Order: sequence, then structure tokens, then C-alpha cells
Amino acid sequence: MKSKAVFEKFKNELKKLHYVNFLFLTLAGVINATGVTLFLTPVGLYDGGFSGTSFFLSQVTPLNLSIFLVILNFPFFILGFKKLGLPFIVYSLYAIGIYSLFAWLYQDVFGLDFSLGSPVVQDEVLLCAVFGGIISGVGSGLTIRFGGAIDGVEVLGVLFAKKLNLSIGTFVMIYNAVLYIIAGAVMGGWLLALYSIIAYACGLKAVDFVVDGFDKAKSAFIITDHFDAVAEALSAEFGRGVTVLDAEGYYSKANKTIIYCVINRFEVAKLKEIIQSIDPLAFVAINDVTDSMSKNLRYARFDKKPKPKKEQPKKVDTPPQVTEETSKE
Repeated sequence: MKSKAVFEKFKNELKKLHYVNFLFLTLAGVINATGVTLFLTPVGLYDGGFSGTSFFLSQVTPLNLSIFLVILNFPFFILGFKKLGLPFIVYSLYAIGIYSLFAWLYQDVFGLDFSLGSPVVQDEVLLCAVFGGIISGVGSGLTIRFGGAIDGVEVLGVLFAKKLNLSIGTFVMIYNAVLYIIAGAVMGGWLLALYSIIAYACGLKAVDFVVDGFDKAKSAFIITDHFDAVAEALSAEFGRGVTVLDAEGYYSKANKTIIYCVINRFEVAKLKEIIQSIDPLAFVAINDVTDSMSKNLRYARFDKKPKPKKEQPKKVDTPPQVTEETSKE
């Protein structure tokens, strides 16, 4: 019975996999391999996480970069199976497999010329750091967006960061800092290690860009004495509902009303303009929204707002007119 329950659970987990995710994860693996093998590694720069570790080990051992990518990443994803779930593990291993495959193809099969450094920009280290970081970051961001992770250091962080009383982000940052220090000491130069930090910073921004999206949503908290008018104007302008919350002033103990709404970044200026026109003394706080569900806000500004329906005049039942013939009856 236990084995049957495990099998059913495994089957249900497999049903969560979607072929669309695999299409985008294939693209993510190719993009990541392009950034690392065509820009970073040809000039001696290090990517973050196990990708950078794999390149460093390929410099000090006879084994290839793609081999170390598999050796370092796969065991930690298998260890993290219980905490992360089957779909995450399958998506991640698939993306890493594509990444490793194309890293090998770029280096050993496609016949690209690495004698002058990068096949694209030769020995321009700064260009390699910036564009290599951005391109590999886009690949990593796509992997995260579609359910996986292309580097096992995040999984390592999930497994051990809490035990070390660290956040996962801090754990990954410490890992990369140690990697760059060791690489600089072993390879006898700090210039490339410092350029690698630039590549890593560009990669982080690219990951945020892809994961959060270009048009990141904003949430607005509005405290005003004219909440009815403001709420009505915002709802009419942006074509979506707003939420009204009851509150109380701490010092005055006066009853307050807070209006909460979510907009996109293109709508921020219009929101301020509407509030200013109704209540110049209103208090407004605007924050970033990392993610949101329900209606997509990103292109709401360009959607055609439905025109209000004109009310049809109600039909009034009029009594039948009395004629001469009916009166005789």
C-alpha cells in the first residue's frame, strides 16, 4: 500500500510538468551557455555559483567545463528533491543539461575561434564582463521564471543556509565572494576577479529584470478625506477595482479610510495627477509589487476601456385607451 501511495504521488507530481516550460527552459540553457562560453570564459572571467566554479576547476584540471557543470550540479539537485519537489528538480536538471550540452558544442564542436579571446568581442574584457553577465543572467532568469534553477548553489543555500543562520541570498553572495578570492589567489591576479564581480552584478540585474518583468507592478496606499471621489476616479480611469480599508490615526484616534490599488509603472504619474486634483493634502505611499495574480496589469493602460452602456428608458405599461366602441361594450 505504501509503495502504491508513493507511485500515485509521483504520478501526480509528473502531471504538474508542462511542455511550454521545457521549451523556454531549452532557450534558457542555450542563452546561459552563450553568455558564459562566448563571453566570460574565453577571457578568463568567472560566472557566479557552480558555473564559475566549473570554469575555475577546468582551468586547474584537464577536465572540460561542461563535465564539471554536470558533476557539481546534479548531486545537489537530487539531495534537494524532498524540499523542492519533483517539478522543480526535473526543470532544473533539464535546463542544466541543455546548458552543459551547448557549452560543450560551443567549445568543441562548432569550430569557433577562441584564440583571440571571445569570438564576438575578442579581448575586450569589460565588454565581455557586461554582456556576458547580462546574457547569462537572462538565461538564469528564464530558468527561474519557468520553474527551475540553472545553478546548484541556490539548492545548496536551501539545504544549508538556515543551519548557518543565513538567508539564501547571503549564502550565495558569500559563496561567490569566496570563489573570486580563491580564483584570484590561485591564478595569480586580481584584475579578472574584479571584472568577474562586474559580470556577476550585471547578471543579478538581468535576473531581476526577467523574473520581475519589465513592467513591474506598483501598489498604492492612499489616505484621504475624499476617499469616495478618489476611489471612483481611480476605478473609472484604470478600469479595475480598488479596495477601501478602515483605519485609525495613532495620535488623533480619528477614523481614517485607506484606498489600496495596484497599477503598473506607466500609470503612476496619472494616479498622482488624479489624487492631486481631488485632494492635494492626501498621503500616498507607492511600493513595488514583486508578483501579482488575477488580471494582468502590465498592459492594462493600453487596453480599450469598455464604454458605459446607456440606460434604456424603461417601458411603462400604459392603460388601454378607451374608444367609443369599447365604451359601448
